[in-house]
Amino acid sequence: MTKLRVQLEHGLKGKRAAAVAMDWPGLSRGGKTPDTAVALIATYIPRYAPIAELAGMGTEFVEVSGVEVIEEYTGTGSTDFWGISFGFGPHDHAPMNAAELERELRLMQAAWVFFDQVRGRVSAEMQKGPRGGGRDREKIVGHTLIAELDWMPKLGIKEDFADLQTPEGLATHRDRSVATIRAYHAESKSAKKWPLRYLIRHTAFHTLDHAWEMEDKDLSGQI
Repeated sequence: MTKLRVQLEHGLKGKRAAAVAMDWPGLSRGGKTPDTAVALIATYIPRYAPIAELAGMGTEFVEVSGVEVIEEYTGTGSTDFWGISFGFGPHDHAPMNAAELERELRLMQAAWVFFDQVRGRVSAEMQKGPRGGGRDREKIVGHTLIAELDWMPKLGIKEDFADLQTPEGLATHRDRSVATIRAYHAESKSAKKWPLRYLIRHTAFHTLDHAWEMEDKDLSGQI
């Protein structure tokens, strides 16, 4: 068995922390303390298994058990507020060869496939909070895609939300994103201030965070 290698991001004021899997883009959890963030990411290892499987890495991932903190660094004020990684650790700045890039991209693409699968099987109406708050499925989907569009200009990509409203349009957007990341990597370029590792893992994280939200709020079989 191998440990899940984690970089631990501390908020500027120490109000929250985020644990980020260094080898598995998208697997990241936050907490009010570093210990709770690390404990929470450990519980999400089984939930990440389908993504590793979709990427053709299921056999490798099944060997992962337990967590080992490899790096610690200070994030941003947004880390404190959201408990989400908004900073760049040493690993994010580490060079990637072509094979390492392709591995990261396969996992990001697997996160997209998983998101689409979840969208297709959960209820349109989502479980609401204690005061009736919360978004239904298509609102969650819309938020996820719009947020992704917000950081695509870092790759020189400018699209409208309407472009993603068909399966063909969404596929084109994703293909363009992957091709552009490859081109940037070939030229040793960052996505403006974002290292490519961070762009990939943040895209995968946001996708999976809301896929898991839809799973957790699914009312299939209850309504």
